[in-house]
Amino acid sequence: MDNFSVLPEGCISLILSMTSPRDACRSSAISSGFDAAANSDSVWEKFLPSDYRQIISRSVSPVVFSTKKQLYFSLCDSPLLLDGGKLSFALDRESGKKCYTLPAWEVDIAWKDDSRYWKWISLPESRFPEVAQLLFVCWLDIWGRINTAMLSTNTTYAAYLIFKFADHYGFESLPVKSSVRFVKELEEGYQYDMSCTVYLMLGTVRSRPREQNGRLPQMRRDGWMEIELGEFYNDGGDEGEVEMRLREVRGGKGGLIVEGIEVRPKDTA
Repeated sequence: MDNFSVLPEGCISLILSMTSPRDACRSSAISSGFDAAANSDSVWEKFLPSDYRQIISRSVSPVVFSTKKQLYFSLCDSPLLLDGGKLSFALDRESGKKCYTLPAWEVDIAWKDDSRYWKWISLPESRFPEVAQLLFVCWLDIWGRINTAMLSTNTTYAAYLIFKFADHYGFESLPVKSSVRFVKELEEGYQYDMSCTVYLMLGTVRSRPREQNGRLPQMRRDGWMEIELGEFYNDGGDEGEVEMRLREVRGGKGGLIVEGIEVRPKDTA
């Protein structure tokens, strides 16, 4: 550590920029020299996406920050609405990788424009002005697409349906199918297999048959629930679009409220 203490602040900053946001924060406790370097803009610039300026320029509201570290954690804690509210953007706190959420009105939902089956409501706990509430359908089909060029490369991503319930019925112990696929694979004739089974109701693990397996929803810190639809690996960002889908067509159901579909690095909360 004595050897490090004689290094110029710029050298320490360069070293820290090759670590991680967590490591940079921890190193600030080592000494005053490390503290100055760990909080420098040159370090946190490296942790931000290379195109962060272009991204925040699309924000619905002005993005105000005094340091790059402040900007980094602001993007982790307070997602930005982009492109007039058509998209939500955030950073993964641990890695700085990109996270996006497609709002319900930018997602394809069967019958969503028919007021007999769906209605659009405002909820104070939602980041979006409106969310979709299911009144009644037998054919539940929700799917969205995102271009891999928007995402961080060399990263395993997972897609999550963000939802809650109001006066629900028909979903108790109901297995629902989900899938995540590259669109180019679908276009090339690969079989579209809705092979993943998910359950949207909390507690169904106690009421469904023991031999059935499937993913269960998780409660989020923001008060919504989420269910993982599937995952994919984004290599160089040139795989084209990814389609994320949820489907159930065997009985009447209602009360589901859909906020959107979130795409974020795997195994983050």
